[in-house]
Amino acid sequence: MKTLLLSFTILSTAARIIAQTPTESYPIDPASEEQAGVPKGEILKWTFSDSKIFPGTTREVSVYVPAQYKGDQPACVYVNQDGIQWKAPAVFNNLIHKKEMPVTIGIFVTPGVVPALNKETDLDRYNRSYEYDGVNGNYARFLLEEIFPFVEAQKTSDGRAIKLSKNGNDRAIGGSSSGAVCAFTAAWERPEEFSRVFSAIGTYVGLRGADHYHTLIRKHEPKPIRIFLQDGSNDLNIYAGDWWKANETIERALTFAGYDVKHVWREGAHNGSHGTAVFPEAMRWLWRDHPKSVSPGQTKNVFLNDILIPGEGWELVGEGFGFTEGTAVNAKGEVFFQDIPNAKTYKITLDGKLEQYNPDSKKASGTTFSTSGEMITITGGWSEPPTKQVHRYSNATNYEVVADATPGNDITISYTGNIYITSPDGREKPSKLYLIRPNGERIVVDEGLKFANGLCLSPDQTQLYVTESASHWVWVYQVQPDGTLKHKQKYGWLHVRDSDDNAWSDGLKCDRDGRVYVTSLSGIQVLDQLGRVNAIIPAPKTKGQVSNLCFGGANFDIMYVSVHDKVFRRKVKVKGANNWDRPLKPAAPRL
Repeated sequence: MKTLLLSFTILSTAARIIAQTPTESYPIDPASEEQAGVPKGEILKWTFSDSKIFPGTTREVSVYVPAQYKGDQPACVYVNQDGIQWKAPAVFNNLIHKKEMPVTIGIFVTPGVVPALNKETDLDRYNRSYEYDGVNGNYARFLLEEIFPFVEAQKTSDGRAIKLSKNGNDRAIGGSSSGAVCAFTAAWERPEEFSRVFSAIGTYVGLRGADHYHTLIRKHEPKPIRIFLQDGSNDLNIYAGDWWKANETIERALTFAGYDVKHVWREGAHNGSHGTAVFPEAMRWLWRDHPKSVSPGQTKNVFLNDILIPGEGWELVGEGFGFTEGTAVNAKGEVFFQDIPNAKTYKITLDGKLEQYNPDSKKASGTTFSTSGEMITITGGWSEPPTKQVHRYSNATNYEVVADATPGNDITISYTGNIYITSPDGREKPSKLYLIRPNGERIVVDEGLKFANGLCLSPDQTQLYVTESASHWVWVYQVQPDGTLKHKQKYGWLHVRDSDDNAWSDGLKCDRDGRVYVTSLSGIQVLDQLGRVNAIIPAPKTKGQVSNLCFGGANFDIMYVSVHDKVFRRKVKVKGANNWDRPLKPAAPRL
């Protein structure tokens, strides 16, 4: 009887919800219906079951090839999750015919399923949420590395080759619900590959981390993406969040960050009715002015605007190194970095020329300069057997050993000559921080961090910041008059990517206004003096993460970053705070 009563209650509640949901009726765009005299494209269907990124999955891939496609030139691309939606083939027929969108091949992909071994007794594994709701680069890689090559390996019914444009400005991507957030994620992760996004009733909520997007959008340097959003006020409001309010929040974040964004709100529920009605409008708007490139907008983020110069991007300085680290600057503004595996130190001159400085660095990693202009390095354990020494160079090749048997990763020196060293001992054992006083005395001033990595002093040299790579924290210590450290505290809360277990923060530096620039897997996270990430500057697109940075050039207003086997630079508005310079008290932070 209780079960019967419970079932009746659930059904009654569902009936009331349905009754309260307004009937949806939207004007039909003529482009959604077949039109006389309009050439029709063809739909081709295949099964794809050879994914290495989502192993074991199988799915349908439907491809729309417009009648206007001749096969001699690559076509623009539209990708849609959950297969064919929105009456897309009819819409494409009409809009391409009227030249309201370019000749576009549509690729409609269903979510992956891992088939059960025994269909009679076992259930398939459904991969939709894992693939679509995950806020990482896996799905973009899946499209670029597997689906696009798979489609291009096929032919049309009359034998034409299927050629897809490799230009991200020629690619759009869209979807509904989790498929919508999947489309946004693909563009967010790879904006150079997908520039136009159609998002219908998107799941920017707490399913697998997409509820963080509105914050990341506001903090990130804007990306070249154009977004069309659709949602209704009767969308879902359940355990993961409020879909309607989340979409509103995303729109406000995109507007704040200067994106080219359009939204269409109505009173609809979580279905495809309104999305289907506005799809032609969305395609016209997303493809307008093509082939003109989609450009990043102007953010309202004060931190970013105070740091970055419009139109100034990353410039390659050098490449082909083993692993670059230890970026540092001397009083002239010349920049130095280490190629650790190859045991060489390089210098970048004031006129931008790259030259080898030290042919045998003893596989040094951390690098800094004293007030007297001497280069000081830590050789922390890359060599076999590990050197584990601190070296002070009087010129490019002549050095004295400042401290022996001192394992370390990074190094800095204060204006008064106190040397600080991070000494990690793997990810499992607690790290140590060493202080080497000007008289050569070495003491341990802290231990316990999980892989202490980079370190730097605040502009007034009263605080020491240390990155803890195996977590999402930057720690802070107050520097005492005798050089020791007190009042240890978790200071900077860093963003961690969905695909990582930690931020893996590495090198860090301050500018003269007290901002702290932390290299991490998410790029360069910029903290205010209170330890809050206000801005994220993406690292240059290349293999590996940005490992370290410094501010060089004659005015110390060029940011240099080491990224795996390369080094890049970028002109900025701010100037670096240098540890060898007289301490500078920055303005008090806004609390």
